[in-house]
Amino acid sequence: MSEPTVPDRLTFVAHQRPALPTGDYSITAKQWVSLESDPYTVNRTFTVGGERFALPPTKIRAVFPPEGSLGDHTTVLPHVILERSSLPWERRPGGGPDDIARPWLALLLFSGDEIPAPTTVTLGDLATGPAYIPAPRLETHDAATDEIGVVDVPRALLADLMPDLADLAYLAHVRRSGGTDTDTAVVLGTRLPSAGASSTVHLVSVEGRYGPDGFDLGPDTPDALVRLVTLANWRFACIREDQTFAHLARALADQGHPFRLPDSGEPAADAFLRQGYVPVRHNLRQGGRTVSWYRGPFVTGPAPAPVPAALRTPDQLLRFYTGAGMFDTGYAAAWQLGRLIALQHTAAANALYGWKRRRAQEIKRPDPSGLPLIVPHIDTDMPPSVLALFDDLARLRGLPLRYLVPDERLLPVETARFLQLDPAWVAALIDGAYSIGRITRLDAEEDLRHPPSVNLPQVTGVLIRSDLVAGYPDLLVDGYADAAGTTQLTAMPARRLSETVLLCLFEGELTRLDLHQRPEALHFAVEPVNGGITKTLRTGATLPALLPGPRRTVPIATLASAMATALTTAIDSAGFAVQMIETAERVSFLRTRPSR
Repeated sequence: MSEPTVPDRLTFVAHQRPALPTGDYSITAKQWVSLESDPYTVNRTFTVGGERFALPPTKIRAVFPPEGSLGDHTTVLPHVILERSSLPWERRPGGGPDDIARPWLALLLFSGDEIPAPTTVTLGDLATGPAYIPAPRLETHDAATDEIGVVDVPRALLADLMPDLADLAYLAHVRRSGGTDTDTAVVLGTRLPSAGASSTVHLVSVEGRYGPDGFDLGPDTPDALVRLVTLANWRFACIREDQTFAHLARALADQGHPFRLPDSGEPAADAFLRQGYVPVRHNLRQGGRTVSWYRGPFVTGPAPAPVPAALRTPDQLLRFYTGAGMFDTGYAAAWQLGRLIALQHTAAANALYGWKRRRAQEIKRPDPSGLPLIVPHIDTDMPPSVLALFDDLARLRGLPLRYLVPDERLLPVETARFLQLDPAWVAALIDGAYSIGRITRLDAEEDLRHPPSVNLPQVTGVLIRSDLVAGYPDLLVDGYADAAGTTQLTAMPARRLSETVLLCLFEGELTRLDLHQRPEALHFAVEPVNGGITKTLRTGATLPALLPGPRRTVPIATLASAMATALTTAIDSAGFAVQMIETAERVSFLRTRPSR
């Protein structure tokens, strides 16, 4: 099933001017004293300066379509969400005294061969070269040596892409959530992406570039170029309709099979395959070679309880099945892997070895209360670096993908596999790491008496292999203990095992899994109709079809005017956003028990 996901409350505000606009200011303070004829006067000057030629990446909360996504976004207007809610109105685009509500930032979408190559120039050289741009007036905090990013765009192309002065007033608004999030600013584009093509969106400065007749494109000469200051950019592609979020997510349910290989037709082998085992090549310690069974930390059925152990070699965990004539290497491989990972973390391994030596000294020394001298304290608390290593191993952090998914056929393309974590496998993994410094039998006995303090709760989860993982990097996954979705499980941080593989684990028994996008994925879209575009309003009314502008641009002001006519009320940028916004989908899966 699917349902929309939105914040608890969302309010749109047309614009937000800063309390103190950018510029130079002076303060004069005067103090009169009755005994003096002249007042005491002090003058101080200060400058308020905001972003102008560069924008730190931390100022951008999210973009849509997502960076690198491959879905069908052909009806979506791109947008960017800025952390500071007043940023789009801290400067002015020009165009007259009523430009106070117009943003100085604009989103331009370039498609296919149009995509310009960004370059870097100094502020002093900004207005030099073949591309036209008015020389900016430097402010107090600007320096001619400052480096800024620019793109040079053909004049004819920019004339089609740049929004009109009337459009500009509807292309930015403030989004106010009902939760604890601070207000954010949203800047919209005006061009729809093209199907089957790669697109690049640039957030550009239009400060002072507009006049009463629109954007200043400069002289109309053959092959003329216009320079724009670019503050941020991102790329995405519209490859196929089946690359949308909803389509990719729902397609995962079509392949709902357990995490195991199919039966082979051989009863002895099928008994292992149904438990999630795969055959692997096995190099024996004596030099021989054979084929053995291996199962990683994931099981599809009941998981065996871990047995306390402090082993000195992984061979103690090898099990031989006489009926099949094959070894089971799963737990032995987990133990050896844990030891290798611990040795790779040199600081943690040294700390563990030193701690065991201190522990041995503490055990062997006599009771210090009967000694005539003060005996130094021996710190027997396990080092934090060791505890952090054990915690990472318990959550499978840092494990190679090959140990988790030993055969690619276990996780075919565009599938989701529900699974359960084998605590015995994890216990063997941690014991292998804990074996550092375990040399003698007495060392093993002490380790058994003082096992590492690691919580191993029941853990279930899902492995997803899909273009959904690559195309929607901000994918959110929620797990619930019940089908109604009322009891949410504690989630371990999701891990991307590869570009298209995502591992999600939860503490407890997973019954329902929800895939959805962040609230920032709320997007702005139109509806195609008979070669034109339209929009269904919140009231249910559908606007008359409009013809798109050149290069699939949307006539924003005309669309807003049609909204105002249908709603019989004035429309500003906030009202326009309310009517244009579309919610992100939530796709839910219910876990079924595999047949044995």
